[in-house]
Amino acid sequence: MCQEEKRKDKLAEYSWEEIRQHATKTDRWLVIEGIVYDVSIWAKKHPGGERIIGNHAGEDATDAWTAFHADKKMVMKYLRPLMVGRLRPEDDYEADLQKDFRSLRRQVEEMDMFKPSKLFFALTLGQLVVFEMLAVAIFWYFGTGIIPYLLASVFLVTAQAQAGWSQHDFGHLSVFKSSKWNHRIHIFILNVFKGASSSWWNYRHFQHHAKPNIIRKDPDIRLDYLFMVGKTLPIEWGKKKKGFMPYNKQQTYFYFVLPPLLLPIYFNFEIPYFLMKTKNYWEIFWMYSFFARYLLMFYPFVGFWGTFILYFFVRFLESHWFVWTTQMNHIPMEVDKEKGRDWVTMQLAATCNVDPSFFNDWFSGHLNYQIEHHLFPSMPRHNLAKVMPLCKSLCKKHGIEYTSKPLLTAFKDIVGSLKESGELWFEAYNM
Repeated sequence: MCQEEKRKDKLAEYSWEEIRQHATKTDRWLVIEGIVYDVSIWAKKHPGGERIIGNHAGEDATDAWTAFHADKKMVMKYLRPLMVGRLRPEDDYEADLQKDFRSLRRQVEEMDMFKPSKLFFALTLGQLVVFEMLAVAIFWYFGTGIIPYLLASVFLVTAQAQAGWSQHDFGHLSVFKSSKWNHRIHIFILNVFKGASSSWWNYRHFQHHAKPNIIRKDPDIRLDYLFMVGKTLPIEWGKKKKGFMPYNKQQTYFYFVLPPLLLPIYFNFEIPYFLMKTKNYWEIFWMYSFFARYLLMFYPFVGFWGTFILYFFVRFLESHWFVWTTQMNHIPMEVDKEKGRDWVTMQLAATCNVDPSFFNDWFSGHLNYQIEHHLFPSMPRHNLAKVMPLCKSLCKKHGIEYTSKPLLTAFKDIVGSLKESGELWFEAYNM
């Protein structure tokens, strides 16, 4: 028996009842593969942020830990000193669904489904350059009339939208074996090419993946002051007479608020605020290098104010693309408080797919395979379709609904779900 196993055998044993008592802001225990870790102090140093660990306090974080960490041996070096015990043998069991999912995880690893295609990612990055250069070429050869301006804007919107899907690949460590290189390219695409922030994206996005559609744990559904989502919060707010908006009309004002304004207005305030608050001046520098690059590219054609207007027009168009594509997989699904569900059940309750096609795959950056992506976040997106039949079989075996729908139906369901949630709020408000 190796030293590591001997050490684990000597650890104190804890029941789930005892472990769940350590789930406060100052006292956080979690379980990974049957071992109990005290992450109370270390949580503040966690690269993914303190919240993502805090949201798993008192829980079995095995599947989340496996999903988010590519180099587990390296991560274990940080975890090992934090061991405080292990689960009692009578509490250390796997439900049938957990066993089958973890077996599926091993199966897709053996199938090399986590092995990226360098050609695929080279092509996805190459298209970004092509679309931007086409925009410059339009101004160069055809001038700055209305038609060339609109055509150049379409190419720029496409470059920015597809860059959003590409940064997603590197943010999830799906391209290189080295986390360092994934992070470097992530900063280049998100900060330099898109004018956003890698650390801001990581902070928000991994919380979303860890606890999708869970109230107060998923930042992507913190829309309370503008929109009500799900069936729980609207009723609670309605009964308490809370709310500043006519939520029963939200399916109408949605068109004029979230799609057109999220990227050009809200993100342009939230991201700099986040970086200043965290004193991440290095990323601020790289983020603002985007604006210097944009000015250098388009000032010769349209001048300073023309470039300024072009930027916001492109962001305005991209915001529609981004909002409809990112919300179609989650907003119409269950939005509720923490229920202590296992990894698979939690992800499937909050996530749906959009039917595969060449256009849907390209248009959404393969986010139409959202179920597979949420079960295996670091899997290269070109392999998600290959594991889809296996995920369907797992769901069918355990009686879990696997939802997939046409693209336009998915868009329609966003509005329909907002209408339903708004009506629930209105009814509760007027009781």
